[in-house]
Amino acid sequence: MLQDDLKLSHVAARVLADLTGIHVCMIAALAICVLHPGLISARMQLRPEDAVHYYVSVFLFLSLLFPGVFLLTGLYTHSGREGSRMVSLFRGVALSLLLFSIVSFALYRRQQTPQGYIALFCGLAVFSLALPRLVKAALQQKFQAKSAAIVRRPSSDETVLILGGAGYIGSCLVRKLLAAGRKVRVMDSLIYGDYSLHDVIGHPNLQLQVGDCRKLQDLVAAARNTDAIIHLAAIVGDPACELDPQASREINYAATRMLIEVAKGNGNCRLIFSSSCSVYGATDLLMDEYSDVLPISLYAQTKVDSEEALLEAHSADFHPVILRLATVFGLSYRTRFDLIVNLLTAKAHSEGTITIFNGTQWRPFIHVQDVANGICQALDAPLDVVSGETYNLGDSRMNFTLAQLAERVLAEFPKTRVEYVENADRRNYRVSFEKIYNQIGFECRWTLEDGIREIKRAFESKFITDYRDARYSNLQFLKLCGTPLCKDELDRHLIAALTNAPAPARRSAAIWAPSTGAVRR
Repeated sequence: MLQDDLKLSHVAARVLADLTGIHVCMIAALAICVLHPGLISARMQLRPEDAVHYYVSVFLFLSLLFPGVFLLTGLYTHSGREGSRMVSLFRGVALSLLLFSIVSFALYRRQQTPQGYIALFCGLAVFSLALPRLVKAALQQKFQAKSAAIVRRPSSDETVLILGGAGYIGSCLVRKLLAAGRKVRVMDSLIYGDYSLHDVIGHPNLQLQVGDCRKLQDLVAAARNTDAIIHLAAIVGDPACELDPQASREINYAATRMLIEVAKGNGNCRLIFSSSCSVYGATDLLMDEYSDVLPISLYAQTKVDSEEALLEAHSADFHPVILRLATVFGLSYRTRFDLIVNLLTAKAHSEGTITIFNGTQWRPFIHVQDVANGICQALDAPLDVVSGETYNLGDSRMNFTLAQLAERVLAEFPKTRVEYVENADRRNYRVSFEKIYNQIGFECRWTLEDGIREIKRAFESKFITDYRDARYSNLQFLKLCGTPLCKDELDRHLIAALTNAPAPARRSAAIWAPSTGAVRR
């Protein structure tokens, strides 16, 4: 894929720059010892032929130690905050120089030639390897602060359309936008009811339109006279999608393709799409936005297909922004207990027993309020920064194994019994969130512990009593009520054409296979 080629070429350029730098340093060190032996010490005198012999027969091979050590110590990756980057930098430089000095001395110790040039080379190499990176980090930090300061200030006349605004994430986002003085229009089928918006219905800056994202006329009416669209409407979660695969493809993918055309026709330049980190599937690697997607469920595949359609439509007048959400948790105005953090907390409180499936598997986590904050930042970010970009929405500090999650639940409920079970769920992904941190300054404010305590307080105060109520679970609710049908014949034909149309050319080679996992997302 094109993005992978760009990443490899970027790393190759850094390796080449480092190799060039250390070779220049060694040539300089050898030249000083040959031409000016008394500059540092009389014992550093070196004959020209010995210098050439050492450089050709020894150093050319030993120089490969440096990029090798840098790769192993994480100097060529993007994970970690600024402080950890500096630690990786100095650790990598110090370790590579130490290893080089030991190997060089061991190989050349029986020669009568003075080896003072090695110490001189090490001193020069510190500046050559560390200084450019420190300067670059300082410039990036300055640019980031400048970019964060130049956020777009919304006009009082601008209206933001939220598709799925009555849902788990949307109900939190609506309130944040209203609190910021935005005009908000919500289109939602209200399949789960309208209770999540009861206290804001009637707000002078809120319009509520009941509609189906698969109906062309509903989308056209909702998008009219709006300035940006936030697309949250979807059948969310692997088990819920697999109840009715056809309806899931219609709502999660075909409706997105229809929305693209409606948005472009109405002049809505910015469209923020809620995707998922579950597109990364099962991998032991640290995944970033340039990594191959490996969807292993219908839900993840519909997100991949929608992403591709959006990026295919990107133009000078249409600016999609894709946010791949980490695994969401926390209380909302439409709280869900089919999400793993919320479910484990509820079970620990109500039953005293929790079950962890495949405890070594990794997941990135994010609180629902942080999701809303991230969407707001993407909405306000300079268009030339975010247009056509894909971001993992989360925080690199919030990657945990499921066993580590269990430990945090136990910290709040110490009498809870934990059962560890292995099953066929292959999902496993640890994700880097450095791109969104570096480009628009997003980082999480809520920790896992904050979310667990918040849910615990909700049970203790009787704000929530029975977490098994079907309204708290997408899967259970849809099992009881069924997935809504697209009733209009014209809309059915149109959505069928969009569902069955060939996917864009950039499709990943990974093929979706039905998931049988039990840990729900």
